[in-house]
Amino acid sequence: MKIVVLDGDTLSLKDVPWDPIAKLGELKVYERTAPEDVVPRAKECECLFTNKTVLSADTIAQLPNLRYIGVLATGYDVVDVTAAKTRNIPVCNVPTYGTASVAQLAIALVLEHYLAAGAHSKHVAEGGWARYPDYSYQLQPLHELSGRTIGFIGFGRIGQRTADIAGALGMNIVASDPVRSDQSARKNFRWAELDELYAVSDVISLHCNLTPENKGMINKDSIAKMKPHALIVNTARGGLINESDLLDALQSQRIGGAALDVISQEPPVNGNILIGAPNAIVTPHIAWSSVEARSRLMDIAAASLESFLNGKTVNCVY
Repeated sequence: MKIVVLDGDTLSLKDVPWDPIAKLGELKVYERTAPEDVVPRAKECECLFTNKTVLSADTIAQLPNLRYIGVLATGYDVVDVTAAKTRNIPVCNVPTYGTASVAQLAIALVLEHYLAAGAHSKHVAEGGWARYPDYSYQLQPLHELSGRTIGFIGFGRIGQRTADIAGALGMNIVASDPVRSDQSARKNFRWAELDELYAVSDVISLHCNLTPENKGMINKDSIAKMKPHALIVNTARGGLINESDLLDALQSQRIGGAALDVISQEPPVNGNILIGAPNAIVTPHIAWSSVEARSRLMDIAAASLESFLNGKTVNCVY
């Protein structure tokens, strides 16, 4: 089997080898692929892997040998699934690889907002401590998380893992999700409707899929219901936030801050209004990308392809 990876640099980063997939066929890995190069590079392949490179209906139609599409991510909106299904080509994603990694960064963002360890380290490196007359100083008031309330919008695998960590730090947990799973064993937890969650949460952490219904759900109306010191954390999808409304809230100090690993356009080639905004932390979509998470992703993607080759399709999105 001829296997092509269109944008392997997003997964491998030179520290996660392609061996699990390479053993399944003749593998060619491209670091990145421009839209006009997709068909020339993939025209002979039977198995095609993509992370963010778009596979449109027109592109799929020009790949006569294609039998399998692997998405090296959980989200699969870059693939025209309808076109693939018409050709009976399975589209298989990797749904569970990054739970621990995303939860870890979500809490790291909360901790950075409340304790500013990175900002203090930078200030010390710039000579701030040496110039200060006392043995200790603070760039901002520092706060404990214990006793504060964190609200989760979306309470699936990642939300629950993040709540495990938050609970260990002594936080109270509220959550809103269309599916209310059994959380009877969880301490200091309760379900809440969105309006109540906005009102009672010190931290609001987004862990839901982006849908037409929730696009821009964090906006001037929802922000108006929040505490004035509330922190909004987004490790899900940038489109969940109306960025202009959030910027207004940050500039007017209507809320306490925002910690974002995702924004509306990635990369922000034309800039983004939230980068450098007051009390805003922006990281470059790194929550998913720990070495361990990427290794799991590689192994699961390889296992899905191997299963297909053995006559059983797993992790198919349709």
